[in-house]
Amino acid sequence: MLAQLASNVSPVSDGPSISVANVSKTYRIYRREDLPSSAAEAVIRKVKESKQKKVLEHFDALHDVSFEVGWGEVVGIIGRNGAGKSTLLKIINRITAPTAGRIELGGRVGSLLEVGTGFHPELTGRENVYLNGTLLGMRRKEIKERFDAIVDFAGTEKFLDTQVKRYSTGMYVRLAFAVAAHLDSEILVVDEVLAVGDSDFQAKCLRKMREVARDGRTVLVVSHQLQTVSDLCSSALYLSAGHLVLHGTVEEAMEEYKRSFARSAPVLREAASRPGTGELRFTEVVVNFAVGANPDYGSRFHLSCFINNEDGMLIAQCDSRVNDFWLDPVVDNEGSLRVRTPWLKPGAYTVDVFIHTGGRQADVWEQACHFQVLPVTPYAHPTTPDGTDRGVVFPDFDYSQH
Repeated sequence: MLAQLASNVSPVSDGPSISVANVSKTYRIYRREDLPSSAAEAVIRKVKESKQKKVLEHFDALHDVSFEVGWGEVVGIIGRNGAGKSTLLKIINRITAPTAGRIELGGRVGSLLEVGTGFHPELTGRENVYLNGTLLGMRRKEIKERFDAIVDFAGTEKFLDTQVKRYSTGMYVRLAFAVAAHLDSEILVVDEVLAVGDSDFQAKCLRKMREVARDGRTVLVVSHQLQTVSDLCSSALYLSAGHLVLHGTVEEAMEEYKRSFARSAPVLREAASRPGTGELRFTEVVVNFAVGANPDYGSRFHLSCFINNEDGMLIAQCDSRVNDFWLDPVVDNEGSLRVRTPWLKPGAYTVDVFIHTGGRQADVWEQACHFQVLPVTPYAHPTTPDGTDRGVVFPDFDYSQH
């Protein structure tokens, strides 16, 4: 049966805003060793392939996913890397079509997926507001009526007539979110990209999404930040390996998400079971690291390390590019990461490690190691519990009188 995708023009009060029925998405992929490395090799292979059957591998990004979302709901979508979250959003946004199944939408969709989606880098910020609104099905008059509110929210007035290719990532995100949230779309879809903005802007976005939901519209949020999902969402979906495992309360989805790490930790020690292209792989992670050599891979690479608390909140990102630290894949590499601040509060912590090569993730090892912080504070003077029980770290601070 052919996949179908339907959309109505205006919200239907007596039906769901989003209805997903038995949706699957399968990608056909070539093995890396089968890809040509030069134009001449590509021509030779083309001639050979015309005489023999192509050998393809299949990857099931989503498998038989079904759920409904009512109007005015804020729904979180959580899951591990490779769970199918972004694929689901791209299908809902009609960026890609499902292989099987049907999605019915009760209105227009405004989205903020990857940075730059729906924006043209050669156009100015002003021109991209109108372009993005037009892609959402808005008339020029409607966009003009909301233009000032969009610019005020984004805080990019000084750069409206600058090409967006010259924007910083933060400016890009602010303008893109402002367009998606203010234009007349009945369904707002936001991916993890909000993590790029500063804390003040993130808080501003959360307030806006709550406001959108109070207006009776629907919001879908994909995030690894469980605190964000907990604070914002009224229900949640938990995806695992392309399957919808749970559609229920936020608490139920978060517990299932946490349990998944304990179940998969032994499996992820096998490099072949982890996400990433596999061109380079971690061979060991404690506080020290070791990365196996791949002489066939010519580009230098960098590392990134996420430190998370037991609620899944990302406390710190340690990216080696910040220190201009790069590694050569021709040889085995060993080294260590030393984190001097912040002073973590007592509790259990996990570390995710990443190898990045040429804009791709070569290896993703979630919860590669665990550690416990003992109940010791950096402060010389004791206090009652309410003096230190807020926040996620112990800051280094002092007061002075002028």
